[in-house]
Amino acid sequence: MTSDQASAEERATAPGVTDVTPVPLAQVSSFDHEVDVLVVGAGCAGAAAAMEAAAAGAEVVVLERASGPGGSSAQSGGELYLGGGTAVQRACGFEDDADNMFAYLRAALGPHVDEEKLRLYCDGSVEHFEWFRSCGVNFQESLYDAPTWMPFTQDGLMWLGENAWPYNELARPVPRGHRPATKGWAGHTVMEALMGACREGGASVHTDTRARSLVVDDGGRVVGVVARRFGSQVTYRARRGVVLTTGGFVDNDEMLTDHAPVLLGHGKVSDGLDDGSGIQMAAALGAATRRMGFVEAAYTAVPAMVCRGMLVNGLGQRFINEDVYPGLFSHAALHQPGPCWVLLDEQGLESVPDGDEMGVRPTYAAETLEELEEELGLPTGSLGRTVAAYNEHAATGTDPLFHKDARWLRVLEGPWAAVDPRLGFFAEGSTGGGGTGFQGFTLGGLSTTVDGEVRSVTGSLVAGLYAAGRASSGIHGEGYVSGTSLGDGTFFGRRAGRAAAAARA
Repeated sequence: MTSDQASAEERATAPGVTDVTPVPLAQVSSFDHEVDVLVVGAGCAGAAAAMEAAAAGAEVVVLERASGPGGSSAQSGGELYLGGGTAVQRACGFEDDADNMFAYLRAALGPHVDEEKLRLYCDGSVEHFEWFRSCGVNFQESLYDAPTWMPFTQDGLMWLGENAWPYNELARPVPRGHRPATKGWAGHTVMEALMGACREGGASVHTDTRARSLVVDDGGRVVGVVARRFGSQVTYRARRGVVLTTGGFVDNDEMLTDHAPVLLGHGKVSDGLDDGSGIQMAAALGAATRRMGFVEAAYTAVPAMVCRGMLVNGLGQRFINEDVYPGLFSHAALHQPGPCWVLLDEQGLESVPDGDEMGVRPTYAAETLEELEEELGLPTGSLGRTVAAYNEHAATGTDPLFHKDARWLRVLEGPWAAVDPRLGFFAEGSTGGGGTGFQGFTLGGLSTTVDGEVRSVTGSLVAGLYAAGRASSGIHGEGYVSGTSLGDGTFFGRRAGRAAAAARA
């Protein structure tokens, strides 16, 4: 018997095999489980897809390779990028609409956003907010009004760069970062609510079950999955469709090397299981991928410090307005000569609110900029020139070079301190991003329609196969804003679940 003729059982039980080759239906003698819709991955997109499919009357099972649901979604900050006039926005005194939201996101997530998906996302944002509330996600009607990665308060609304240049000139500034009433990291709060609603809706979750290969019939339609559970093979028949919500590929260095090498050597924002397996299973069927080189990077620099001082690169030069959404200064820093430093004076350091310092203290201090340059290994005179130019304009309340908002502008005076973002947050001596200060994740994935249908490399659709979340290419172009992963994943996960449930059995 040749390797091509080997049965699904033989290939799946061979030790160490990670073959994602599709399994012909004829090679599966029987199925252990049969359902209408099979969702692979129990993160935010998978929960949303399962809920909508079950609400449409489909019998649904969700496969999760870990011992519990949640995935990277549960470990996230929990921000949900929503707008258009939500109840929280109105309660905080802000008027918003879908067109205004679209104008901001088209710029902030660009260039090269998926405008068709983005338009739908903005138009449906208020309804999507109400859907979260119906699932049990609660929001406090108050605003956290300062730059931050995440508030360590229960405020339900935060700015995510909408009020920073150049975006404040492209769209009316309105905050859209919605957060559950949880202090700090709130991804677990979102996922607890979604999985509770998912189970109440009738979907079943099979944990410790890793999908390995897609099953296809003679016509090329995806009709199931071959999985592994505690060393044994388990087969699933999906009468209407399979929805892949398996996450991105930041944990797969081979895929990073091929598609997004900019993240190699840096930390990973994931639960450790974003290995691209769903993308690989679909690609083995001829599925098309899209924008696999697009990534997000987070620099472990404290926004409350950055906006009160300045961010300089390895040449001692500013390169961005420091009051922007921190993901934006992070992405810019990733492409700078490094390392980059947070420069503060004594007044700026002492004005950082308690708790907002995220456990970070300066690693260098000096009476003069010349002394600090020497300690940091920066070119002689570089900080002096940078600070002199900054102070000249700050004295008049302007920043003609980078347009930092006047709220954060003032003349900086010694003594001086510098923070090394490579040391990370909270724990003294800890490192962020594997010692580089950067942590990232991937944005590209399977090419899908707005209803999650997976496209093939020929431009046709892969029958019976859907995808959502980071396993797919969503609304993003080359940019990113917090909350658009959970927002995009759930919004298009819902659409994929409905589409799969409506497919002919």
